[in-house]
Amino acid sequence: MVVKVDINSDIGESFGVYKIGMDDDVIEQISSANIACGFHAGDPNVMADTVRKCVVKGVGIGAHPGYPDLLGFGRRNMDISPLEVKNYVIYQIGALQAFAKVFGTKLQHVKVHGALYNMAAVDEKLALAIAESIALVDQNLIFVGMANTAMEFAAQKVGLRFACEVFADRNINPDGTLVLRKYPNAIIHDQELACRRVLQMVKEGVCEAIDGSLIKVKVDTICVHGDNPQAVQFAKKIKITLEENGVKVMPLANIL
Repeated sequence: MVVKVDINSDIGESFGVYKIGMDDDVIEQISSANIACGFHAGDPNVMADTVRKCVVKGVGIGAHPGYPDLLGFGRRNMDISPLEVKNYVIYQIGALQAFAKVFGTKLQHVKVHGALYNMAAVDEKLALAIAESIALVDQNLIFVGMANTAMEFAAQKVGLRFACEVFADRNINPDGTLVLRKYPNAIIHDQELACRRVLQMVKEGVCEAIDGSLIKVKVDTICVHGDNPQAVQFAKKIKITLEENGVKVMPLANIL
């Protein structure tokens, strides 16, 4: 059986004259893009340009909604009601959906950003609010998140397809959640080690947690980063490693 997997990255995070990331380079290495929608990063001009570039390269387009927190880049927890979160997510999906229509394509998926992602992994009410907002906009959209989290259960509850995500450069806890960035061992800097871990996750369905234990993982999509030249080379290395080992890289819509 041919093993298929998606590679995604968070892009479109520049704002006005402030440039973040190396989007043109990273688009060459991914099959799906999570595009910021203006709340934690991005602006209308950046959104339009990013959608256009993804369409040209055949990259699947996804909304990347976050908390309304430009100053903190959406990485700070916020005390917001589920109804407010639902409306924030609908608003952001709708904005990117309009640009997708302008460039003759449709949204493929939704992956929430930063603190909203981490909180929704464990908060059932928050996860359900996000899932409901996605379903209200378009029942055909794919909800992206980590397996066995509140997000996956919420997707099942509202009948959405769910893409199980792993991170190429992040360590995980024994319960499958990400080690928070505030801890020094959160990020994997050794590219060879990260490539071996990714291949093990995709081919064997297991991953070594931060305590050394092996845990089961489900992998539909792999998140890579492209915010510096080293990160782009890392993303390229991940893709090459997968393809050299018989794994087909393609957009989520072709997998789920």
